[in-house]
Amino acid sequence: MEFTTLAEGLRFPEGPVALPDGSIALVEIEHGTVTRVAADGTTSVIATPGGGPNGLAAGPEGTLILCNNGGFTWHDAPGQLRPTGQATDYTTGRIEVVDMASGAVRTLYDRCGDVPLKGPNDLQLDGKGGFWFSDLGKSRARDRDHGGVYWAALDGSRIVEAAHPVPGGANGIGISPEGETLYVAETETGRLWAFDILGPGRLRKSPWPSPHGGNMLCQFPGFRRLDSLAITAEGNIVVATLVSGEITTVSPAGEILDVVKMPEPMPTNICFGGPGLDVAYITLSTTGKLVSMPWREKGLRLPYC
Repeated sequence: MEFTTLAEGLRFPEGPVALPDGSIALVEIEHGTVTRVAADGTTSVIATPGGGPNGLAAGPEGTLILCNNGGFTWHDAPGQLRPTGQATDYTTGRIEVVDMASGAVRTLYDRCGDVPLKGPNDLQLDGKGGFWFSDLGKSRARDRDHGGVYWAALDGSRIVEAAHPVPGGANGIGISPEGETLYVAETETGRLWAFDILGPGRLRKSPWPSPHGGNMLCQFPGFRRLDSLAITAEGNIVVATLVSGEITTVSPAGEILDVVKMPEPMPTNICFGGPGLDVAYITLSTTGKLVSMPWREKGLRLPYC
């Protein structure tokens, strides 16, 4: 497939959200900003939350809901910008609310009970007053956190740890079109997991040896790490696949249906937009680009989009 480069020079972009006016909101993790990319490719800063702004979703009343991982250290070389570890000034991860009009940022959650959030990464709203989000954890020189899966209310009243541990780090997360299945990408193992949703914060748990109660839907072949994902209207799971530099479509039955090669090894996030939701917007993070391409199926329409 041919793709169009919409913006360049971004500082590790992720979390694209197609906005109603045709622009794309995304994060620049290394810059600590939420950025708007207009249809003509010009960029402007929506907000500067600092830390490590990561996953992003449209919220109610002109807001964006933001996963903030708390920040990274960086390897910075031409075409090779990439995170290397936990920021020296890191305190905790957090979920934030960004007002798009004013740029104001407020913290919605920074812990679940007595446990601080480590590195919130990706999220999807459930259309029922809440959202599911992943926590990748943080990596340090000699150890790393386990990841986890959470549900939280949009009004800040309740947060639930729904699945833990995800040893290879919970990353991309999405909900099936009928709202009955939660999909979670595990980064380091190249595994895609599925959970039956029983209600807000409640997942049906499979017994041991599942490490967290999920059912393994697909083990990606070879050395592949998984990042964010998006769901299509037909219910397929479209996964940004690292190292191999691919966008991989997996069926709800776990079959790999399609693989689209990208021009760099680290395509990190994908979302769908355009009038027919048949345009894919993809972040190429190490080279700092946002690209688009026509997609072979329509994306799932998300709440507030």
